[in-house]
Amino acid sequence: MKTISKEEAEKRILKLREVINDYRYHYHVLDESTMSEAAADSLKHELSQLEEMYPELITPDSPTQRVAGKALDKFTKVRHEKRMISLADVFSEEEIKDWITRNEKLIPGGKIAEFFTDIKMDGLACALKYRDGLLVQAVTRGDGMVGEDVTMNVRTIENVPLRIDEPGEVEVRGEIIMFKKDFEELQEKQRVMGEKEFANPRNLAAGTIRQLDPRVAASRKLKFMAYDLVKPNLATHKLAYEKLREMGFRTSNEDRVFEYAEMSEMFKYIRQLDEYRKGLKFNTDGMVIKINDREIYDKLGIIGKTPRAAVAFKFPAEESTTKVRDIVISIGRTGAATPVAIFDPVEVAGTTVRHASLHNADEIARLDVRIGDTVIIYKAGDIIPQVKEVLVGLRPEGTAVFDYEKALHEQYPELEFYRPAGEVVYRVKGETSDFILKRAIEYYASKPALNIEGLGEKNVALLVDTGLVKSLPDLYRLKVSDLVQLERFAEVSAQKLVDNLEKSKTAELNKFIAALGIRHVGVQTAVVLAGKFQSIEKLAEAEKDELLAIPDIGEVVAESILAYFADEDNLKMLRELRELGVRPVYTDLTQAKLAGRSYIISGTLASYGREEAEERLRALGATVTSSVTKTTTALIVGEKPGKSKLDKAAKLGIPVIVEKDFLELIKQ
Repeated sequence: MKTISKEEAEKRILKLREVINDYRYHYHVLDESTMSEAAADSLKHELSQLEEMYPELITPDSPTQRVAGKALDKFTKVRHEKRMISLADVFSEEEIKDWITRNEKLIPGGKIAEFFTDIKMDGLACALKYRDGLLVQAVTRGDGMVGEDVTMNVRTIENVPLRIDEPGEVEVRGEIIMFKKDFEELQEKQRVMGEKEFANPRNLAAGTIRQLDPRVAASRKLKFMAYDLVKPNLATHKLAYEKLREMGFRTSNEDRVFEYAEMSEMFKYIRQLDEYRKGLKFNTDGMVIKINDREIYDKLGIIGKTPRAAVAFKFPAEESTTKVRDIVISIGRTGAATPVAIFDPVEVAGTTVRHASLHNADEIARLDVRIGDTVIIYKAGDIIPQVKEVLVGLRPEGTAVFDYEKALHEQYPELEFYRPAGEVVYRVKGETSDFILKRAIEYYASKPALNIEGLGEKNVALLVDTGLVKSLPDLYRLKVSDLVQLERFAEVSAQKLVDNLEKSKTAELNKFIAALGIRHVGVQTAVVLAGKFQSIEKLAEAEKDELLAIPDIGEVVAESILAYFADEDNLKMLRELRELGVRPVYTDLTQAKLAGRSYIISGTLASYGREEAEERLRALGATVTSSVTKTTTALIVGEKPGKSKLDKAAKLGIPVIVEKDFLELIKQ
């Protein structure tokens, strides 16, 4: 470079710094580019040459001073003038409302005027201190009272201003983060070099700032995102953010102010933020909510390590921990036995998870998952819950290894299972998938279930064998034009079956539950379940304790219901049925004519078959049982009633009524 006078160099250096700082601000704070990166590098190179020529012109805020080459021996401990706090977490709108109510009791006048919100960035908290405009110190949060001096590393972060246009003492707080795009680029470099990959952007940012060699920080694209202005202390958080941006600091730009009367809008915004946060440049796990008035904020003070006047609403977790309460085995439509873990309910990625497939015996052995274990669960593809890991350190003493074959025998004593060579799945012995499907459809269409005329044994076999029906939902995809191609169907019979199927879409809920063929759930149990849960969706979410609290539902029946609704194949089938318009209808029979009464039928009735007679009673709210007990309202007898039932009724003093009385009873 041609030698120039000190006076000329000084003028040129001032102009170069101004242009380079303007470029830095637009590029690293505003995401705008005023020139190419190559041009900016050229200007930085010229500046460094001039400063090398006249070292006395170097100032601490010069763009060339961002990268410091000398490694530190250790980090110096620094006490914060004002404590760096963490926030209490809340997980629902109800908890936010409770937080507001608690604060209102402590505020004179009992009213909060405004709330200030901002997205919660997932990074390393850090305080930047300026004196008369010059960056003099950067300190990590540490324990909130004492942090570490990381000034040398923070100076390498391009969007941190080395000088600001603000006199006196200034303290800015924010998060040091790495954008997702930059993190992925660094991960790719690690893979190419055969080096260990980093866990996540937050850990990488924290680890980088705590490197003793500033060159490591300089080599990584970190960002500082400001979220608080401690000095000067302005009247509101909103004014503080505006001042931060005015001084040249980057913020999330997701901050908002909501008046007290706009609380519903605040909740709406939280939900919107949860939807589009995955498209943001940086990772976030929640939203910060503060009382906007900083005087009130400060007066409310701190409890433990958290301020009263702010909370962090956490978006639904991608992972969570819960306890395994049971492991049940579900038999799918192909005869495959699938183990399912039943959990204490827990929120994961926005939904309540109650169970997850453990896939097969080998997977149980690999995870070494046991009843009573605490496990980490996650949503695979944000949809299907999976067990990620067992926290063995939290395992209760005396917990037994899960014996898969023993569990099969205990849960299905009447079935035999085998494990085909080369497969990991146990299957029901002697039953093919087509055989199971045919039996399932026959029962679905039978009188105790949906009573779909035209779906007898021969027609069901024909539909399955020709490939027209490969699952229960396929029934509702049948068209007249498909059916008339088959030898057992003409135009009239085909149309009649399609009409009957259409009618079955709005069957009574109890009949639909019975039609699903859940093991140990008969017609009467289906009635009880329908009355308790009133929709198939709520039944699918039932917990074991809820089921066991229902009279006449014991451990075996409860486990069978849990297993059914934990099977992904069954859940997929139910989703398909709903998409095809199957909407079971619940009818409240609690005020019906025979509600609260219990009957049993013995012998042959002339007017109705047994099943139809029982259905007539249930339609009026009655319970129909198979044995006489002290809670039986009456024994209904036809021709040739069972002697044992008559004797039991006489012994317990249960009234006996004949068919004539029965017909009068069911008369509407």
